[in-house]
Amino acid sequence: MNNRLVVNSRPFRWLLSLLISVVLPLWWWIHPAPSLAAPASAQDPPPAHFLCEGEPLMAEVHIGAVDAPGIPNTAGGTVPGAFIVLQWRGVSLQLPRTNNAGTPSYSDGRWWWQALDPEHPHFAQRRGDWENYSCIANSSITNRASR
Repeated sequence: MNNRLVVNSRPFRWLLSLLISVVLPLWWWIHPAPSLAAPASAQDPPPAHFLCEGEPLMAEVHIGAVDAPGIPNTAGGTVPGAFIVLQWRGVSLQLPRTNNAGTPSYSDGRWWWQALDPEHPHFAQRRGDWENYSCIANSSITNRASR
């Protein structure tokens, strides 16, 4: 004969599921997960001003939240999730940061912005072929005029 103790597991499962459903939300409330947003110390830099094709352009970089924290490219203090807003010729463009390595670049597939040289950023638009716009930082214009 078999002398094993048989325990009815139905009440035990019910109690365990009740305990988990009550304790787990309380645990997350008491110990919240770390935020995926940019640190509170991260601030957007001030807007930069340029002349592109002879017309004023304002570029505002926004640090943004990290939407992919595993991607290690944080060059230039930006992280995936960052974006830039370009205001030029009465149009406002919001371009997401690309995941390209190196100096931060921003593109929506049509427009492209990258400041490899902060005094002469690369600004282009795809219209079949790439149409490049000549840009110069306002500080460069001021420095040339004062010489």
